[in-house]
Amino acid sequence: MADDAAGRRMPFAFLTDLQRKFIAAPSYSSSDETPAYGLQGSFGPTISALMDTYNTAPPVDELARAQTELNQVKDIMVQNVEQILSRGERIELLVDKTDVMAGQATAFRRGARTVRRQMWWRNSKILALSFLVGLIILWIIAAQFCGAGLNHCGSSSKS
Repeated sequence: MADDAAGRRMPFAFLTDLQRKFIAAPSYSSSDETPAYGLQGSFGPTISALMDTYNTAPPVDELARAQTELNQVKDIMVQNVEQILSRGERIELLVDKTDVMAGQATAFRRGARTVRRQMWWRNSKILALSFLVGLIILWIIAAQFCGAGLNHCGSSSKS
């Protein structure tokens, strides 16, 4: 569609250039004294050169050039929006993973607290048992010297 519009503007661009060159030509006068086809010899080569230029390599139409640049900018903007959306999806994925990790960290903290309490009770039991075993060993040693009821220790020095 852009090529079709450019094709319709091309003749008008040619005529505008032709008019500009004709007015700028030194033989141009606005009087009616010039006979019909009177400028064909002096202005004919200019027309021929201009037609050759527009047939082989027409000058870039400013509107078409602007349209091309606009399309390039639009393509870049579409790419940027796609990258932003992709980045948004990655951010959502990271947020989801962060939520999962936060839940796992809470579960780990609870488990660690439970294990710490279990170890504290186990250590307390071992300490109490060690204290009881120490008392029993002390009683056995004392019973060796004083008897099983520990009643001979104080009375043996008086007899």
